[in-house]
Amino acid sequence: MKQGLPEFLESYHNGSAIRAYEYLGCHPEERDGTPGFVFRVWVPNAQAVSVVGDFNHWSGGTLPMEKISRGVWEAWTPDAREGDAYKYLVCHWSGKTVYKADPVGFRSCRAPDTSSMISVLGGYEWHDGGYFARAARRSPLQSPMNIYEVHLGSWRRKPDGSVYSYGEIAPILAEYVKSMGYTYVELMPLCEYPYDPSWGYQVTGYYAPTSRYGAPEELKELVDKLHQAGIGVILDWVPAHFPKDEYGLYEFDGSCTYELSDPAMNEHAGWGTRIFDFGKPEVCSFLISNAVYWLEEFHMDGLRVDAVSAMLYLDYNRTSYVPNRFGGRENLEAIDFLRRLNRACFSVRKDVVMAAEESTAFPLVTRPDFDGGLGFLFKWNMGWMNDTLRYMQEDPIYRKYKHDLLTFSMSYAFSENYILPLSHDEVVNGKGSLMVKMPGDYFWKFANLRLLRGYQMAHPGKKLSFMGNEFGQFTEWSFHKELDWMLLGYEMHQKMQAYTRDLNLFYKNHDQLWAEDYSWEGYQWIQPNDGDNSVLAFRRIDKRKRELLVVCNFTPVLREDYRLGVPKPGVYVPVFCSDELKYGGGGYLSAPAESEAVSFREYAHSARFRIPPMSVTFFSHKEKKNVISPENTGSDK
Repeated sequence: MKQGLPEFLESYHNGSAIRAYEYLGCHPEERDGTPGFVFRVWVPNAQAVSVVGDFNHWSGGTLPMEKISRGVWEAWTPDAREGDAYKYLVCHWSGKTVYKADPVGFRSCRAPDTSSMISVLGGYEWHDGGYFARAARRSPLQSPMNIYEVHLGSWRRKPDGSVYSYGEIAPILAEYVKSMGYTYVELMPLCEYPYDPSWGYQVTGYYAPTSRYGAPEELKELVDKLHQAGIGVILDWVPAHFPKDEYGLYEFDGSCTYELSDPAMNEHAGWGTRIFDFGKPEVCSFLISNAVYWLEEFHMDGLRVDAVSAMLYLDYNRTSYVPNRFGGRENLEAIDFLRRLNRACFSVRKDVVMAAEESTAFPLVTRPDFDGGLGFLFKWNMGWMNDTLRYMQEDPIYRKYKHDLLTFSMSYAFSENYILPLSHDEVVNGKGSLMVKMPGDYFWKFANLRLLRGYQMAHPGKKLSFMGNEFGQFTEWSFHKELDWMLLGYEMHQKMQAYTRDLNLFYKNHDQLWAEDYSWEGYQWIQPNDGDNSVLAFRRIDKRKRELLVVCNFTPVLREDYRLGVPKPGVYVPVFCSDELKYGGGGYLSAPAESEAVSFREYAHSARFRIPPMSVTFFSHKEKKNVISPENTGSDK
């Protein structure tokens, strides 16, 4: 049941409000039988505040606001209409007046207009009830999670170069993602932002979907279409900092309202942004309510929380800092905020995907707050990403000297619930595309990329890959143009896309690769130490003890009669290989490998495997009597 206004105000000021958007911002409200709109905004240190907009011809003072609590101001008018643009005219104690967009405005005008627009919550008829019923019956931790990261403005564009609206792109994106076998889409930030090159990571309108792609109802249509296709939707969300645009949150009432007040600590100099003051209850209410808003109003399945490391450490990217009350470098208020954030989001949906982009060894990020953790469900595995890409960029002849870059990740793989990201951050700002990072000529670049993606799928942890990786984008990602879809006119790119689709479907259909992602019950080394041959082999095991044997060869050398210890007698039948001709490989396919009573390492049985060059091969164990050699098994050469 919705709180009364006095109860809400009390919760807002003590930091416990999780649906502040039901009261703040602009809402239809009838008074004395007359329809109209009420405006409420938190401006604690203002001398005066008024609402100006289309409905009063932007005349300051004609709709003055009244302070109704400790910093919340209110005004009502019968003259406003849905679709009217408006701002708050804030008079500082110094006498200076500033026009401010509504911090809880539900829609923004199109740039260059920075005004908020009256938009009524609700009203969209959702069709995703079946999706939510299915989602409620599964645990994200024990389900396949293969995330396609998308920047809406540069995934596809119209023939004239203009961007698609949310509604226009909805059926195109939903059909593509479903056909490619992904399980989730992660949308790069969609809260309103002023500067295109920030990609949405510098937010001015936390409650307003960016107007670049249309109206809020169209974004709901996009999420709805994805849900109807069985695809979950995660929103990239930025609570660490905000830009210094005058019309935004920056010094909202003339003082540091939303940001820290200490000039030595309130800015990220490298980003040119202000840092939220997580010690203020109203700031916590504002941000936590915003997270809940995206989950409830837009049916998002979860949030990827950006720049968590920048929130956790007072000395993040600083040469000097003000320590916490215990003399340490941890931001205690931010830690408490993150715990409360996750607690609130899980109170709304038990299956919500809360993922932290956290790049340090901060402990217990994905452990419950009652166990001393931050309470996230997932954490991005930046260590795996950095080590793996460093290894893959090595010339294969030198990889044997870097073998530990592959094996080190297993020393901490189960310390958190990890997502393995190959994200936009790795294909921009001079880093080059994944394809460009791969060594070798044209043929071997594709072989390396197929191997990288297959190894990612086999490694414990959920998966994320940025758009364009799936077909071998060669150029670095650019936000102001669409992906190089014309590459699909070339055979190798077509085959790379087909490989990605089949690999995604293979992953989704084999619970050995996802049901036990977070314990040693689902993983066992077979060969971790053969750096000289750059071969890695391991088992992935599901809850019913069914297994896949994964063998990776990181050199362009065919390995004949390569002996591996095996845990069970029988035959190991290849069921998926990146070197198949149809994927652009050389066709050096493996044959079924029959075990022998020859001990090898810690195993009583072993088998001799044919391992294709620069490849990943998945083998399924069969009892000898049940083996039927598949038509596509065996050597093409």
